[in-house]
Amino acid sequence: MTTPQQASPPGQGSAGQNAAGQNAAGQSATILGRALVYGAILAVGIAVVGSIIGYAIAGTSGLLSALIGAVVTALFMGFTAVSILVAARVTGNDASSVLFFGVILGFWLLKFVVFIVIVILLRGAPFVQPMIMFIAILVAVIGSLTVDVLAFVRTRVPYVDDAPASGENGTIAPQ
Repeated sequence: MTTPQQASPPGQGSAGQNAAGQNAAGQSATILGRALVYGAILAVGIAVVGSIIGYAIAGTSGLLSALIGAVVTALFMGFTAVSILVAARVTGNDASSVLFFGVILGFWLLKFVVFIVIVILLRGAPFVQPMIMFIAILVAVIGSLTVDVLAFVRTRVPYVDDAPASGENGTIAPQ
């Protein structure tokens, strides 16, 4: 037997939230989590492979340049994850909201400014080999795009909501 506090309207979860909204939030979290895991693997791969190649070509400065490229990769993928989480929180998981896209765009501009600041700070630094750092960042950008696509494609998203039709018990309410 359910009490009024436990009972929830059809199509609603136990907390009174729409089941479709819970599924959408869960799917976003799944995609985001998968993208972060793949991104971490990418950053570690760039750090290891880039460091070996960088050290073989330019010694310690090549190694450091590849590591800087890997750190920039991890930092920017973190910015992307944080932007999606903040946008979802601000809009209540309404991904169709203009505010959602405004928050994402704001974080994108922040990433751009941070990138410019990093480049200006590292310009002319004696421990940086510019070509190796450029190649590491280029590989990271292409890799992160690939990671995002793979995370999205490999996540199963249902085509149909669990929510019933507009009336009770799946009947269509008269208008």
